[in-house]
Parts: sequence; structure tokens; C-alpha cells
Amino acid sequence: MKRTHNATDIGTKDVGQQVTLNGWVDTRRDHGGLIFIDLRDRSGIIQVVFSPEVNEEAFHLAEQVRGEYVVAVNGEVRLRPKDTENPNLKTGKVEIYAQKMEILNTAKTPPFYIENDIDVDENLRLKYRYLDLRRPEMRDNILLRHRVVKTIRDFLDERGFVEIETPILTKSTPEGARDYLVPSRIYPGKFFALPQSPQIFKQILMVAGMEKYFQIARCFRDEDLRADRQPEFTQLDMEMSFIDERDIFKLIEEMLAEVFLQSTGNKIKTPFPILAYDEALKKYGSDKPDLRFDLEIVDLTDLMKDVEFKVFSSAVQSGGVVRALNAKNCASFTRKEIDDLGKMAVEHGAKGMAWIAVAENELKSPITKFFSEEKMKQVISALKAEPGDLLLFGADDVNVVNRVLGILRLELGKRLNLIDKDRLEFVWITDFPLLEYDEEEQRYVAIHHPFTSPQDKDIELLENEPGKARARAYDLVLNGAEIGGGSIRIHKKEWQEKMFSVLGLSKEEIQEKFGFMLRAFEYGTPPHGGIALGIDRLIMLMAKRGSVRDVIAFPKTQNAVCPMTEAPSTVSSKQLRELSLKIKELN
Repeated sequence: MKRTHNATDIGTKDVGQQVTLNGWVDTRRDHGGLIFIDLRDRSGIIQVVFSPEVNEEAFHLAEQVRGEYVVAVNGEVRLRPKDTENPNLKTGKVEIYAQKMEILNTAKTPPFYIENDIDVDENLRLKYRYLDLRRPEMRDNILLRHRVVKTIRDFLDERGFVEIETPILTKSTPEGARDYLVPSRIYPGKFFALPQSPQIFKQILMVAGMEKYFQIARCFRDEDLRADRQPEFTQLDMEMSFIDERDIFKLIEEMLAEVFLQSTGNKIKTPFPILAYDEALKKYGSDKPDLRFDLEIVDLTDLMKDVEFKVFSSAVQSGGVVRALNAKNCASFTRKEIDDLGKMAVEHGAKGMAWIAVAENELKSPITKFFSEEKMKQVISALKAEPGDLLLFGADDVNVVNRVLGILRLELGKRLNLIDKDRLEFVWITDFPLLEYDEEEQRYVAIHHPFTSPQDKDIELLENEPGKARARAYDLVLNGAEIGGGSIRIHKKEWQEKMFSVLGLSKEEIQEKFGFMLRAFEYGTPPHGGIALGIDRLIMLMAKRGSVRDVIAFPKTQNAVCPMTEAPSTVSSKQLRELSLKIKELN
């Protein structure tokens, strides 16, 4: 029986028609004289009624089916009796009276229910991913992903972008993370690398005069995993010639507005706010600030440089900072709750956490005795504190204070229910440092990547003070998660060679690893820049899920394993010999 309709295509307009449906048995209910089957296909569910008065053969066949059997059903569309309508189903006003059924395939009993909100170990879900993807919420995530990618492609095509594929088997170049390597059979001892990103190729496409490139690119990084990171992931990769930062911001904002409208029906506010890196750290303790709630960090460094409380004054005198959060209406926290926040601060690098509870006529804290009345008034004023507030302080190296207060801010946002989960707050972060010094390697490393251009006024700093140079880089943050990042690139050969030199690469290393790129730069490279947006992470946020694994059809676990296929796996001795490889036995 050939399908004539999807389940949810059928409505009151079709009453009296003969239809044929194909799908899975979602549930079966035997009421004696009638059997009811909820038939599920990709579109959703519709109720099918089997009556011996309509067709006895179909009725007896319905007695045999079980959950997840694959069936074909032909029958007449009828209105449900008013008292049996189901408002929770799109098809809840109609049902199919079956006149014929065919069992296309049987099914074993699944290891978990094919329904939403199941409490099942994730490894089991991943082992039986083909069953997990039948669940409506997982199906909806995959369909959302399809709509998002289609909208992106249509939007960029209309604006003159060309979709170009770049190689998966490429050369290993230092880009920050560890490469996945692929041994060459034809050239023993030599390896391809899977791309961490198409970065070099998309810049070479600008040299080639493509001007506007994009790709829904597969990328690979052999690094430690977490909930929003996979060893293989998908990004929207873009590059443009003859543009600046504002051009990229405007394009991405317009694209995301279209993506959200077409994919979820949400209208987002544009233009997005722009926040400098230093300001983001100072106010929110993070370069990925969640702007769905206020609770800004306040800098008290100048106020604390000469106080008697040595924890504060010593931090300032040694080049550190003193900053604080005003947790509104939290003076009622128990001592245990405050101590728990203190433990969290210590776990993230603080030596401790000072606090003051503001009461109606007094300040409750072990540290207030170290402050003059005038100084305390200044602190209260700076933090806009009122009776009932709890003040939390951080005093240490600026990086420690930023990290600790940023984490406490997020924790308070959750505890106090300050975060509106339906809100969408985008922000551009700009003015990143170009480089940071790696004490372990005793050299500078690129914050973003070595192809990022320094700001024009900072180019001269590369010679003597590279650590002070700022980058023409930008990140896009949504609700406290980085969903994209990019930069205006270095487009002159001599500038790129200078950057490689600052990063500690010898002339031989530069030539070996990047010689092909530098050769390309000798043939008229236009000014260019771009951005990459993490498709997995963006869709995770759009779907309001806690893990990217829920929006990828076949993801790996946090240990980079596929429970369904049992990859990675051993290979035969013959395969190893062909690749001139030998497995070293580990003691």
C-alpha cells in the first residue's frame, strides 16, 4: 500500500476521504470491540480505529501488532466523537477507520519508551540512537537543524556568497588544538591531518578572488570534551574581501534574525550591543557574559588601596584588584549558604571570600571592624547596597577575581531565578588581546589564531611590546555561550611572517608549515576577514537543550566514543601493514 498522506496532513477537511498511511505503531489499546492504534510517522501521530464491523481481517491483524511494528493502513477519515477529541494532537479531531492493514515489519521491544522526557542513561540512548531519534523531541531537534541550515544557505546565496568545499585531508598546521592524523598508505611515514577549521583555505579563496565564501564545514579537534564540545563538529564558515568589522556584524545580525524568525518564529532585536573585552571582564567576570540579568560586578580597587584590612590592601599593592557583587535581598542567606559560595570561590582559585550582610541598622560581617565608618559608607554607596543585600568580595590577581566573581554571578543568577530562559541576549565582544604569554612554553601564543590582524595602531607594538597589542577580533555571545568568532585577517606577507616570528617559529618552521600560504600572499591578497558560527551550539541554544549531543544525529560521548558503532575500534594487522604502522604495546 503506497502512502497518500503524512499523518498530520490529515484534518477535518479530509473527512470522508480514503487515505493510506505508513508508519510505526506508537501505542495500541484494545477495548474489546474496538482496537485503537496511534500511528506515528515523521510528521506526528494520528489515531487509527479497527472495528470488525468495518473490516474483520484488519481487526484481527491489529490484535497481533505491538509497539514499533511498521505498518501500512488504508481507511476512511472520520470525525472523532466530541467527547473523545484530543486537543494535544494536531490530528485530535479526526481518526482513521481502517479497512485494510499490512504489517511491513515486526519489532523487538525497545530498551526504553519512544516518548519525550524519558529518564534513561545517555549511553543507552546513544547505543540505540536510531530509536532515540524516533522520540518527538529528538526528531524536532533534527528538523530544527535542517531549517536553520537551509535558511542560512538561502540567505547567503541571495547576498552573493558562493558555497565552496575545502579539503578534509590536509596538512597539519599549528592552530591551537591537537590534530587528528590520517596515515598515508602511498607515502609511508607521512600523514594527512583532518582540518580544525578551513581557516587557511578560506583565506586562500580570498586570494583567488572569490570575495564571498561560505561553507557548512565539518571540523575536527582532538581535545578534551564537555557538554557543548565534540571531536567532530559543524560550523558555518565565512570569509569576505574588502570589508571591515561593521560589515560582518551587520550581515550576521541580519542572517540570525532571519534564521530565528524562519526556524522558531522568534523575532530578535538588532543591532546587537558591542562590549569591549576588558569591560566585559570588569562588569561580568567573563568574555562570554550572560546579559539576561543585571548583577554587575563593581570595581572597588581605588577605594581599598589603603584600608586596614590587609587582604584587600595587599592585593591592591601587589598589582591586583578588589571587586564585589551586590546580591540583592540575599542577606537572609544562612551561614551555610554563604559558606557554600565561599567554597565555590576557593574551588575556582580564590584564597577565600569576604562578605557583608546589610541589615536595617547594622552591617553583619567579620571584616567590618577593619573599616572606618566613612570608608564603609563609600563601599555601600559604590555597590548601591540597601538593607537586605549581601555583598560578596574578591581580592586577588585580576584574572582570579574575574573568574571567581563571574562564576558567583552566574550561580546567584540561577539561585535567585534571575535568568529568563525564554530571553535571547546577543552581544559582540571586541578588542581582545592579540597574544598571551605561555609560561610553560616560554613564548607568546595567539588568543584566536596566528592569522588575526593586530589593530592598526598596535602593529608597531609587535616589535617590542607584543603583549600589549589588541586584535581585530570579535566573538558573538548568546546567553552566556560563545556561538561564533572571527577576525579581520593579516593580508600582507611581511606582517604574517612577523606574526609567526613573534609566536616563536623559526624561518624553517614558517616555511615548512605555512610556505604555501605565504607564497599565495605574494600574488595580490585583498584585505579580508570572516567569522565562524558553531552550528551545533547555536541549535542547542535554539532548542533549549543542555548538550550539543541532543542536536547532532550521531554524536560521540564525552569520552569521544560512539556506543552505537563502538568506534574507535581496533583494525586488522593487514590494514596496519599497508599503512607501515605498528602498534606499540603499552606496559
